[in-house]
Amino acid sequence: MIKRLLLILTASTAIGTFSMVGEKHDWAHFARYERANKELCSQTPSKRLVVFLGNSITDNWASMRPSFFSDNDFTGRGISGQTSYQFLSRFREDVINLHPRAVVINAGTNDVAENTHAYNEDRTFGNIVSMVELARANGIKVILTTVLPAAGFGWNPSITDAPEKIKSLNSRLEDYAHKNKIPFVNYFSPLVASDGKSLSKKYSKDGVHPTEAGYEIMEATVLPVVRKIIK
Repeated sequence: MIKRLLLILTASTAIGTFSMVGEKHDWAHFARYERANKELCSQTPSKRLVVFLGNSITDNWASMRPSFFSDNDFTGRGISGQTSYQFLSRFREDVINLHPRAVVINAGTNDVAENTHAYNEDRTFGNIVSMVELARANGIKVILTTVLPAAGFGWNPSITDAPEKIKSLNSRLEDYAHKNKIPFVNYFSPLVASDGKSLSKKYSKDGVHPTEAGYEIMEATVLPVVRKIIK
């Protein structure tokens, strides 16, 4: 009897500890936009016309250029540091459940930087394809984009072949988009430096994140594509 009680107490403690750990560690950062998503869903559908899904590049974009989003009824759902694995985990909460007409997906920078996993192009590409398929299954149009240029990452200097990996992934994404009739936005070409691999100093201070001038280029590049797909 005593042994049985001890087993029950041990199991109960283990479950309680697991629950606390689960609540503490929000790997995909579901909580980041939870309240904002609820508020957005209470508004008219026109206020969530297009969702921009991404990492810090998208996160900073919405912060630095809020009028681009508000004036066009766009919704920014970028989270700094995230990889495509995390995008896929939160895709339902931050995209599907908002019922947008379209989603613009910018993924790959932090995958190459190995923020959460060792880089594997097949898996990163597969994560993006899974998001495309989820969007289409829910009647959401998709716009894919290139990974931005980056010669390296200050937070992970061990990555010395970023340009080659980015070029390969971008080529694969473009080919997939073409074969599946998905609009494809090339941010890379207008932002790349003369060396063909770095983010131009005209548009970035750290070689990874765009300045306002960089975002102006991105807006001019993506806006005509978005307007065409949702007209």
